[in-house]
Amino acid sequence: MPTAAPPTRVRFSILGLATAVAFLMYLDRICLAQIIASDSFQKNFALTPSQIDWVKGAFFWAYALAQVPAGWLSDRFGARALICIYIATWSLFTAATSFSLGFTALMIARLGCGLAEAGYYPASSGLLTRWAHVGSRGLASSAISWGGRVGGALAPWLTAFVILKSGDWRWAGWLYGIVGVGVAVGYWRVFREHPRQHPHCNDAEIALLAEGRGDFQPVKNPPRRFPWGPACRSVNLWMANGVQFFTNIGWAFLVLSLPDYLKKVMHLDEGMSGKITTLALTIGIAALPVGGFATDFLSRRFGIRLGRMLPMSVTKFAAAGCYVLAMWTDSPWAMAVAFGGVAFFADIGLPAMWTTMQDISGKHQAQLFGWANMWGNFGAAIQPVLFTAVLARWDTAHNYHAGVWLCAGAFVAAGIFALFVNAEEPVVREDAAPS
Repeated sequence: MPTAAPPTRVRFSILGLATAVAFLMYLDRICLAQIIASDSFQKNFALTPSQIDWVKGAFFWAYALAQVPAGWLSDRFGARALICIYIATWSLFTAATSFSLGFTALMIARLGCGLAEAGYYPASSGLLTRWAHVGSRGLASSAISWGGRVGGALAPWLTAFVILKSGDWRWAGWLYGIVGVGVAVGYWRVFREHPRQHPHCNDAEIALLAEGRGDFQPVKNPPRRFPWGPACRSVNLWMANGVQFFTNIGWAFLVLSLPDYLKKVMHLDEGMSGKITTLALTIGIAALPVGGFATDFLSRRFGIRLGRMLPMSVTKFAAAGCYVLAMWTDSPWAMAVAFGGVAFFADIGLPAMWTTMQDISGKHQAQLFGWANMWGNFGAAIQPVLFTAVLARWDTAHNYHAGVWLCAGAFVAAGIFALFVNAEEPVVREDAAPS
């Protein structure tokens, strides 16, 4: 008898490309803080501190508000075409950032970038339910999140490098925009909605991905509306929303305020500021595969509820503790390690959050992921304004400690909310799901 063909490996190319797109997305998202902190930008623009806060937060407001519509579009019309449109659009708005001549143009460019990026993670959550084995969702989720964190970690250093070599902050946005349009074309060529629709995916790989799923077929009747009633009534979902909201308040300091802190409080130059920020974020990168393995292992050992809840909750308290350590550290390199600990413990719980949303969302995958992600990005959006207000009221020593305490407290709140998240409780029961 002939030997059965082994499974093809198309799922890995899909996952690898999705990870690369997440890298690009975070590169375009995070580069602004380093751009604003650059001497080149400061010479071109005379923005007030309030205007800078609004420019930094504009992306997150648009990103948050577009989560649900973008998730609905992905569930309704499929991810392939829409993700390609999202990538090309946010890349063009990133390039447009570098054409800005004033505050208004910067705001429009960042709002457009936020609107376009909003659809990628909700759509990616949906594709993981089709292109990752059901027993490896945590690891697959960590891979895509890892791509984003690598992009975020390299963004300060890479952006500072481009600005220093070119002598002009505008080259960063132009370069990233051109690369992004090319990535959009590559995504269209490689990705398909479902393994059964991919020309290079054989029967063995389809059977592997179908394990534990029942009827593993492309969606024929996608949901036509968002499940507002079940989403608003689900205490479980509101607990998950709270985890994301407070986590992002705590985490956003690392990407929005740390470069300013290093320059204004620690008095580091532009190049060193970029290196320290990148090191802190790089330390956090290792957390994602650890978190993916952890939630998969704990779920097999103790069940899905504890397997998702423990990595989400315990790690948030540890992240808060690292902020406290950072406040009493004087050495820039030791501070990078302390802030890196914040990033590490914040990100260990991220794969558990992604897989929880896959577990509880059913066929409304992208929409409900977008709903929870929306609340998370509301937290990131208000962080710059809230952080500045806290500093103005309590930072009498001008050492940023009052703002860091705010971020530590936000992580504690996220850990408490996570204790009440149950990945075994669906938002919409299939027998009552709206069409």
